[in-house]
Amino acid sequence: MPDYDAQVRDAFPELADIEDDDLREKVVEAWRLGLERGGWSHVEAIPYAWNIHEVTNVEHVRGVTRIAADAAAQQRDFHGADPDLDVVRAACLLHDVGKCYEYVDHVDGELVDPDPEYATDEIPHSLSGYALAHEVGCPLAVQRAIPHFIGEIPSRTLEAELVKSANSASSNAITQAAMGISLQEWVDEYSQTQ
Repeated sequence: MPDYDAQVRDAFPELADIEDDDLREKVVEAWRLGLERGGWSHVEAIPYAWNIHEVTNVEHVRGVTRIAADAAAQQRDFHGADPDLDVVRAACLLHDVGKCYEYVDHVDGELVDPDPEYATDEIPHSLSGYALAHEVGCPLAVQRAIPHFIGEIPSRTLEAELVKSANSASSNAITQAAMGISLQEWVDEYSQTQ
């Protein structure tokens, strides 16, 4: 079995910015569980999207984390807000961990050996990511900031909004660079085909 903990630590240097040691380890644990159950050969094998393989999920997650941390700093410095940066970073790092389950059918079979009990595209990755964060004991504030689609969570915290907006910013950059279209155009064109 691959050393998933080492893969995750190497793939996400932003983990080091989480000040709470326990929370940092829970983020690694959630990724390890997702990777094990998804049967992934390597964390870098997970694509950003089921039909965009030029960008890895790792690249996207790192981008979201960096964008959200930068935005949080602006909110603090310019507006006097006080977002919890550990919550923001942990939720960003976990916002797409559910792709470990959802995307196993969209890659070459040699990259995955999924556990069918977990690995399926029946549950959206933002919800399975929420479940993984819950299972490993992440604080409720982190769990609630992971679902990033409108309507999944009835009330959103400042930290959740940072995750959602950073995800949109990163996703728009990726779809524009990879396909020449906006995220909304990608959703409109491909949401019915998956």
